[in-house]
Amino acid sequence: MIRRFIDYFSHNKYRLTMFALLAGATVFSVIVWRVRLEISGSGNYFFLIWNLFLAWIPFIISYFTYTAQLTRKQSYIVIPIAAFFWLIFFPNAPYILTDFQQLAGNWRDVPVWYDVMLLIWFSFTGLMLGMTSLFMMQEIIRREFGRWPGWGFVAMVTVLSSVGVYVGRFLRWNSWDIFRDFSGMAQFAFASAQDPSLQSIVFTSLFSAFFLFLYVTLYTFGHLLSERRNQAS
Repeated sequence: MIRRFIDYFSHNKYRLTMFALLAGATVFSVIVWRVRLEISGSGNYFFLIWNLFLAWIPFIISYFTYTAQLTRKQSYIVIPIAAFFWLIFFPNAPYILTDFQQLAGNWRDVPVWYDVMLLIWFSFTGLMLGMTSLFMMQEIIRREFGRWPGWGFVAMVTVLSSVGVYVGRFLRWNSWDIFRDFSGMAQFAFASAQDPSLQSIVFTSLFSAFFLFLYVTLYTFGHLLSERRNQAS
């Protein structure tokens, strides 16, 4: 039993370490919020915990889809279903970045630098959950359909998630509304697409560019280490 566990860990150490690091960052973020609660006596920023919980949903979907041993026939059924639900919840991961605008509010029950650190921890954790889950989904697409469909998927997700972040932040729709009021949300999205506001165009463009540059940078860095190992061997 112990030998099997050691063998499993040795073959999956990076994947398990990644999971442990993200879980640890989540726990530490909650601890930072809890300390704020004890200092101030107020429950301000509690929504960060909920947002981080939502950011875990696409990560869990991508993690189990990525690690599943699927036949070719099963993959044509499981992957589209997993990708659909993953895409619905994925914008919740980068959405936490927009919570920095809360610093412009009137919550001054703790020093502002503490709230900055609080937001950094939550946004970092949410963003890493999103980046990691996107990488796993890209690898799934690449593995099944090829390299360029994988990058096409990344480009599509970047734009759609930026739109999702905008809709969540400014229009106050969320992932659950797709199931609660799909027709109303679809009609609103169609009307907005026909006559987009300047704010929506600028925000989604800037957010898409930022997200894509960050993802490609992290992706390149990971492959840079792999390239160095290959050259050394």
